[in-house]
Amino acid sequence: MEHRSHSVATLRSARLLPRPAKAVPELPGGWPLIGHLPDFLKDPVSMLSRGWRERGELFRFRLGPREFVLFTGPEAHDFYFRASEDQLNAKAVYQFTVPIFGRGVAYDASPELMDEQLGFLFPALREAAMCRFARIMFEETSQFADALGDDGEVDLPHAMNELTVKIASRCLIGQEVRDQVDTGFAEAYHDLQKGINTLGFFLPRLPTAAHRSRDRARRRVAELFSRIMKKRRRSGACPDDFMQALMNARYKDGRALSDDEITGILLTALFAGQHTSAVLATWTGLELLSAPSYLARVRDEIREVYREEGAMSLASLKRQVVLENAVRENERLHPPLIMLIRKVLKPVRYRDHIVPAGTLAMVSPAVSHRLPHLFANPERFSPERFDPPACEDKQHQYALIGFGGGKHVCMGKHFAYLQLKAIWTVLLDRFDLHLDTAFPAPNYGSWVTGPETPCRLRYRRRSQANIVQ
Repeated sequence: MEHRSHSVATLRSARLLPRPAKAVPELPGGWPLIGHLPDFLKDPVSMLSRGWRERGELFRFRLGPREFVLFTGPEAHDFYFRASEDQLNAKAVYQFTVPIFGRGVAYDASPELMDEQLGFLFPALREAAMCRFARIMFEETSQFADALGDDGEVDLPHAMNELTVKIASRCLIGQEVRDQVDTGFAEAYHDLQKGINTLGFFLPRLPTAAHRSRDRARRRVAELFSRIMKKRRRSGACPDDFMQALMNARYKDGRALSDDEITGILLTALFAGQHTSAVLATWTGLELLSAPSYLARVRDEIREVYREEGAMSLASLKRQVVLENAVRENERLHPPLIMLIRKVLKPVRYRDHIVPAGTLAMVSPAVSHRLPHLFANPERFSPERFDPPACEDKQHQYALIGFGGGKHVCMGKHFAYLQLKAIWTVLLDRFDLHLDTAFPAPNYGSWVTGPETPCRLRYRRRSQANIVQ
């Protein structure tokens, strides 16, 4: 009896002990020296999806000399986004943004300083500001629509980039910068955008043509912003915008921000509010125009809302749930950032596996958003999946991660939703539209993944337009 009790106690103790840690399973098929780099450069989403199918929610692979581990699925995302900075570190990875944003800001600052810098911008994203932004979005899109004339053809990615630069520069930086969009700022900003690319992730200082253009553009933008700030200080003007908020701000130690810090933070905000929005706006248009029955529902909603509301406002845009679900479905199907990366600073354990220090830990919205056990018919454009009773995005906090999650969730998410709804409300009100090309494949050569270009869109002004005022 005593022996049996001892055996039971030993068994119970064994159950409480953690199971031995194992190495993360490896994705087969890598090449000597370069690993899975050829497959990754050709189609990263297909390669990573294959890894999930063959190895499950955690697997490792090599891209050249670097070892990566992909975390896939809501539980793995939960672990990833909750990890502390001294475990999974973003700053160590996103050094390729430093030539764009500048020294001493964003990923070149300590986590505490970065939080303090971004904290200066939160008041400018509150509801009162969003009310003002809604009208700016309407005005800019209406001007854009008027300039198109009665009929013609546009390259949709180019058009959405042009329009969102105007909206974001006016909303997030200031009228003076918006006034410079057509006289140099848009060109410089576009050169900065091209500086974010896959090669630049690995070798941000490599003297390529794109990187040289990036560095020249950064100097031009810094000079423009500095001129505007000097003029404001001389005149005493204090507009209600991000630039002025940063000019008035003080760090906890009482120090004012330098002009270069202000420039870097403004560029960080502009990239967050524009670059991904332009891409998501493009995909939203492409999918809507390829789904006539759902497009009809969006148009019906526009008529219903604006016959009652009349003018576009924050309140009217919030009522457009059918259109918002289309935007969210494009966030699911076509996340602008197909991967988010952190560096493992010290070994971390997930379930039975140890991820060693030095590894690059990754989540991929493009893979996780198409998991068949989370999203029914995951390859299909189906905005209804966000309606009750399905509410597929509500299954887990991290089922949908197109704007990141946890500490580093994108602060401009709601601005992006608002902007895309405003853009497509005006354009669908003003024009009949149809694609003049086949549905495009993703362009994986850019860090922010839009469609291959050109994407030609034909338009004709509607006879009963301007329901939305």
